[in-house]
Amino acid sequence: MIKKQIAECIGTFTLVLFGCGSAVIAGADIGLTGISFAFGLALIGMAYAIGPVSGCHINPAVSLGAVAAGRMQLSEALQYIIAQVAGATLAALVLLLVLSGKADYSVAQNGLGQNGWGAGYLGEYSMVSAFVFEVIATFLFMIVILGATGKTAPAAMAGLAIGLALVVIHLVGINVTGVSVNPARSFGPALFAGTAALSQLWLFIVAPIIGAVAAGLLFKSGFLDADE
Repeated sequence: MIKKQIAECIGTFTLVLFGCGSAVIAGADIGLTGISFAFGLALIGMAYAIGPVSGCHINPAVSLGAVAAGRMQLSEALQYIIAQVAGATLAALVLLLVLSGKADYSVAQNGLGQNGWGAGYLGEYSMVSAFVFEVIATFLFMIVILGATGKTAPAAMAGLAIGLALVVIHLVGINVTGVSVNPARSFGPALFAGTAALSQLWLFIVAPIIGAVAAGLLFKSGFLDADE
C-alpha cells in the first residue's frame, strides 16, 4: 500500500504545483487556455507515470467516487486521501517558497491559485453558481474517469481522455471558481492563502464529493455499462 500512497502523493503534488503554479507564475502570459492545459497535461503525464501503481486518482473525490462505484474499498480510499492531501499541501508550500523569491509578490494580493467565488474573485459568480458548477463538473469528470477505465475501454487512451476532460472543465470554469473538482487541490493552496480561501474551502470539499459519488453510484447501478 505504501507504494500507492507515495504515487498518489507525488501525483497530487505535481498537479497542484504545475496547475496552480501556471496560474500564479505564468497566468498573465499564457491566459486561461494555458492554465487549463497546464492542469490537463499534468494529469495526463501522471496518469501514465503512476497509473500502473495507484490508478492515478490524485483527487479525494475520485477515490470516493471509485468507492461508490464498487471499484475500491473505503479503507484504501482513506489512505489515498491522506496521501493526496499531503501532496497538495507540500506543493502549495513549495509554490509559496518559490513565489516568495519575487520582490513584489504578496500571498494576500497575488494568492496561490486558490479556489473561490463572489466579490473580488475572478468572474465574481455567486456561491450557488460555484456549487452547481463544481457538482456538475465533477460528476461529468467522474463519468469520463469511470468510463475510460472500464473493462471494455481501451486502456492506453484512458489518461489522454481524462486529462483532456480536465482541460475542457477548466476552459469553462476558471472564471466561475478557479476550478476545483478536487478537494486536495483546493485544500493545499487555501491552507496558505488566508482566511477568505479557508472560509470558502467547504464548498470545494462538499461539491466535488457529491458529484463524484453520484457518478460512482450511477456506474454501480449498471445504467452506463457497455453491452457485451
